[in-house]
Amino acid sequence: MDPFQGRRWVIILILILIGLVFIFRLLFIQVLDTKWKDRAKNITLSEKSIQPPRGLIYDRNGKLLVSANQVYDIMVTPRDIGQIDTLALCSLLGITKSDFNQKIIKATSGYNVSYKASLFIEGMYKEDYAKISTALKKYSGFAAVRSSERGYPFQTAAHILGYIRKISKEQYNNHKNDKEPYFKNDYIGITGLESVYENELRGKRGKVYYLKDYKGNKKEQIQENKPVKGKNLYTTIDIDLQDLGERLMKNKLGCIVAIEPKTGEILSMVSAPSFNPSLLSGKNFSDNYKQLLNNDSLKPLINRPIYNDSYRPGSIFKLIQSLIALNEGVIKFNSYFPCNKQIIGCHNHEPPYNLKIAIQHSCNPYFYQVYKRLILRGENSNIFIDSRLGLEKWRKAVQKFGIGVKLKTDIPGVKKGLLPSLDFYDRWYGKNRWAFSTIYSNSIGEGEIGVSPIQMANLAAIIANRGYYYTPHLVKKIGENGTKKPEFLEKISTEIDSSYYSPVVDAMERVVLYGTARSAKIDSISVCGKTGTVENKSFNDHSVFIAFAPKNDPEIAIAVYVEYGTWGGTWAAPIASVMIEKYLKSTLSDRGKAKEKKIEKAIILNKNSDFTF
Repeated sequence: MDPFQGRRWVIILILILIGLVFIFRLLFIQVLDTKWKDRAKNITLSEKSIQPPRGLIYDRNGKLLVSANQVYDIMVTPRDIGQIDTLALCSLLGITKSDFNQKIIKATSGYNVSYKASLFIEGMYKEDYAKISTALKKYSGFAAVRSSERGYPFQTAAHILGYIRKISKEQYNNHKNDKEPYFKNDYIGITGLESVYENELRGKRGKVYYLKDYKGNKKEQIQENKPVKGKNLYTTIDIDLQDLGERLMKNKLGCIVAIEPKTGEILSMVSAPSFNPSLLSGKNFSDNYKQLLNNDSLKPLINRPIYNDSYRPGSIFKLIQSLIALNEGVIKFNSYFPCNKQIIGCHNHEPPYNLKIAIQHSCNPYFYQVYKRLILRGENSNIFIDSRLGLEKWRKAVQKFGIGVKLKTDIPGVKKGLLPSLDFYDRWYGKNRWAFSTIYSNSIGEGEIGVSPIQMANLAAIIANRGYYYTPHLVKKIGENGTKKPEFLEKISTEIDSSYYSPVVDAMERVVLYGTARSAKIDSISVCGKTGTVENKSFNDHSVFIAFAPKNDPEIAIAVYVEYGTWGGTWAAPIASVMIEKYLKSTLSDRGKAKEKKIEKAIILNKNSDFTF
């Protein structure tokens, strides 16, 4: 026998034995010995979402308007609640047993599920959390997570800034398929800038991946994707001017809108009555919201500058009539119409020998004749058809002033106003059953015309610019190195020759110096304005005023609307003058301070208000 043959068999047997050992060992580990299987089962990969810090909001001068204050949310995972002393936990958290039960039910209903954490107590301040943090660890299923609550250093501009809330079930479902979906305990902007710029403010969520054992204990962190902070907003608002406006409008109904004509940037937007924005932040939101919504008859939640587009403009509309009529050639600068009170009511004043005098004294019969020439142009021998042709041309010209169209602004809820059309009057009176004699009240800004205060302020900006405007907006830039949105850089023309604005501007200056708005006069500042007194058949009339200043190279355009404020020169004009002087001079003169003091003391809330200083 070959010796080498024997050695070969020995080597083969050795290799077979080694293979059997390995096979047996693998069989033991994978089938017979459960230790490693149990370990594999007990170690799981988990992920934790990290909420990004929400962006902050600043005014045009870098003053912080909306801050982020650190708070703690107490979360509950119902499935993980063990045997606990419920009464002791309730005592620790300062809630009743009934509150506890309701919160647990809520945590397992709707879009909440028992195996995921749900909000139990919202917005616990750091000082309060410090008192319970150690004791809370004893209760399985309960944990605290750091959160933030919106803070308001100036406690003003509630309607502009808006508010945020935990996302609702409906909102959660609407955003389920977003590229960056929301989690059920996320905050989301509900109104104001918080809503319009939600995507910029919210930031991008981060994630931590870690291993944990069967008891839920974290064993090892294996990866972290850090959250991206939301972008800060830099608004157009001058918070000092905004604060002044809110003080002037305290105990009054109405609004103020101030715009920088050269840019369309909104300097101030006051809605009265207003409220402290802090009321709609934090754990007392629900109670405060219900109080503002249901128990306050003055409806402070309504954002009057944009929501109410049914304000009749009154005599300020005569400015638009003048410009359109000049451009269409139906009147000239020196056109004269007698102040015939038999056709429409008016007050006593010098004869309106030209357009400037007519605007200065706000002569109703004069603008009756102006509107008549715009509507009845003699293009058809039938007065009804002629009125239809004239109305449609007039309507298109008015829309160039941003009236009857929706301004493409960044203010949520903005409306287009009311500008009567052929269909409107056809439905109201019947086709070919109305003519100029039916609609002549439009000539003086009454009738079927409705505008929002922001449209009124934009009209003042248009005249200040002598024929164009930039869409009014609230945000200068997004982020430290951001730029303005392109749509807010577009110059929009009224398509009326700029030369026609000169007599109108001169007349507006005369209104303040010698006419119905002498209460708006400011020493060393040339103010151009126009009053309006909007008829209210049931109660006191409404006080309206628009203006801009200085006359040359204007820096501010403003509209003030005071409900039940009687004549335009009584309340709206002096309020506007205080705002203008404060913005242009930073400090008020003695006369300005006297106006401010009288206005702040005045109470004008309803038909029974006392209108004397």
